[in-house]
Amino acid sequence: MPAKNFLVVRDSAPDDALRGAVVAIGNFDGVHRGHRAVIGVARERARALGKPAAVLTFEPHPRAFFNPTEPLFRLTDPAAKLRLLASTGLDGAIVLTFDAALAGLSAEDFVKRILAERFAVSGAVIGFNFHFGMNRAGSPDFLKSQGRHYGFTVDVVPRFEDAGRPVSSGPIREALAAGRIAEANEFLGYPWFVSGEVVHGDKRGRELGFPTANLTLDAACGLRHGIYAVRIAVDGRRHDGVANFGRRPMYDTGAVLLEVFVFDFTGDLYGKTVDVAFIDWIREERMFDSAAALIAQMKDDSARARDALMRAGDAFPPI
Repeated sequence: MPAKNFLVVRDSAPDDALRGAVVAIGNFDGVHRGHRAVIGVARERARALGKPAAVLTFEPHPRAFFNPTEPLFRLTDPAAKLRLLASTGLDGAIVLTFDAALAGLSAEDFVKRILAERFAVSGAVIGFNFHFGMNRAGSPDFLKSQGRHYGFTVDVVPRFEDAGRPVSSGPIREALAAGRIAEANEFLGYPWFVSGEVVHGDKRGRELGFPTANLTLDAACGLRHGIYAVRIAVDGRRHDGVANFGRRPMYDTGAVLLEVFVFDFTGDLYGKTVDVAFIDWIREERMFDSAAALIAQMKDDSARARDALMRAGDAFPPI
């Protein structure tokens, strides 16, 4: 369950409620099971010390800062990341702007200025492969030695695996890019989701008898184009549906859209912000000989999606 009064502290002077916290440090894109293992250790250490538990994270993602022209398929946008972090029972999050000044800090200065002086941390928790500071010079062993110097604990969490497979953001992105939704969701520990405002489309779905809620996703979204069983949250209520992500080969306008047909729903969704959780893969996009053939396929897709959603129970992200 989300922690009460989850606090978000950004850049400037820290909120007193998080000063002295035990911090889990990292990017936390996806807040997946490996991240939650790190967060769990931070919560345990904080409880033992009688201190708040928080994450210390960075926006934009450092990879986006160092390679601004290279698309980065983020598993969670900044707002979604904070919502997921709040669901872990943490007391708050410290979000530092990753800019030239922060990138230029040496590992020694990061510890001294950020951890010891600005936030006076009681403890730091990192993954086994976390490096920090200019040129990634700060290693787990270095942080341990600095913790001893400044008087805060340091816990290094070993690699988290699922049936011998390492759980990290990279393999999750790869699974989503291949349409392997079940694998991605297993690694995440919840159904992968996107959030966005419902926008107007060309009303083609309505003409075919399948009106859709349309979302424009980030251009860097690497999800495989195709048909998915989804669950959508609207105004706090969840509905089942089937979605097409891609260009719709029969009516390709060049625009990539997420189009969700919400089962058994009537109402106006335009302008609403919704969460769409991906539950299962149905099929790839393809061309049809006629509108009638497309409609027949959409009916079959809907039936398969309903079946997949029934098997999935009430699966939904913890947001």
